[in-house]
Amino acid sequence: MIRTYLVPLLALAGLVFAVVKVVQAAKPPIPAPPVVEPARAPYDAFVAGSGLIEPSTRNIALSTPVGGVVTSVLVLPGRDVRRGEVLFTLETRELEAELAIKQAALSVAQRQLDALRAQPRPEEIPPAEARLVAAQAALADQEAQLSMWENVQDKRAISSDELSRKRFAVDAARARVAESESQLKLLRSGAWSVDVSVLEGQVQSAQAALDSVKVEIERRIVRAPLDVQVLQVNTRVGEFAQPGPLATPLMILGSVHPLHVRVDIDEYDAWRLTAGSPATAFLRGNNSIKTDLSFVRFEPYVIPKRSLTGESTERVDTRVLQAIYAFEKGDLPVFVGQQMDVYIKSAPLQSAPPAPTSPTTDAGAAK
Repeated sequence: MIRTYLVPLLALAGLVFAVVKVVQAAKPPIPAPPVVEPARAPYDAFVAGSGLIEPSTRNIALSTPVGGVVTSVLVLPGRDVRRGEVLFTLETRELEAELAIKQAALSVAQRQLDALRAQPRPEEIPPAEARLVAAQAALADQEAQLSMWENVQDKRAISSDELSRKRFAVDAARARVAESESQLKLLRSGAWSVDVSVLEGQVQSAQAALDSVKVEIERRIVRAPLDVQVLQVNTRVGEFAQPGPLATPLMILGSVHPLHVRVDIDEYDAWRLTAGSPATAFLRGNNSIKTDLSFVRFEPYVIPKRSLTGESTERVDTRVLQAIYAFEKGDLPVFVGQQMDVYIKSAPLQSAPPAPTSPTTDAGAAK
């Protein structure tokens, strides 16, 4: 009984089930509705491209000329800063100690120069004048004695040696008077110009050494290079800031007035664009947010495509022409680094004319 009825029924049921499944699988799948309605081009003829919002100055990757421990961070992301405003500082304790030493050396050199320029001291003149007066008095005494000895009538009363000594004493007294006069003149003339020049050079050298330390301290104060907005802060107090280009910059700055959109145009469509072509950009995720763009420039060098949209039909082995457009942010909820769908107005796409045939080919066809 089971073999007669049950087995054929089970086989028939399996066959029916298989046919139903095959029929269901042959039906085309119902496409799912898009999560976000795609933007529609506002032009009859256009070239579409993926645009990336960037500052008008492009991203300024901030670094430091010297390494050091960060002692203060004075800005937050999103803040507008003026040119020269301090962004963050590095440790300068060692340089401040060296600065104190250089300031002391400059002070000593300056005081030595001031003392040299102040010569002569008023207290030094009277003693020198007194020495001159004493030398003149001694000369007069020696001259009087010599005159007395020379006026003796009887030359036999004096010895020639004694007379010579009196004459030598007068010459020595005259020399002492001349010496005192020279010393007084030298004292009154003040410092020698060469000595003043030497000390002036020492003061300048000390000032230069002081300025050098101040420059090193200033290099550890990182300031804004332009009127920009702080886009990203990647350093904290206590961290060591490395100099030179970094994979992750210490800070990223950029001017957002206006913003720029860097549009990648496929090299196959680049010939359709002209400078000054109007364009419209739609924000990814909400096609109701759009803005008109003003042409800035073309990047004159075609590069390999880097900005990928993730679409399955997108080619990654192509090259793109980058077109730069500008717009004012205003109240638009857009941020640097977002992608936008950009449509650029272009001339209508025309079919290519038929390729010309050579005379040789025409002659062969006639034959």
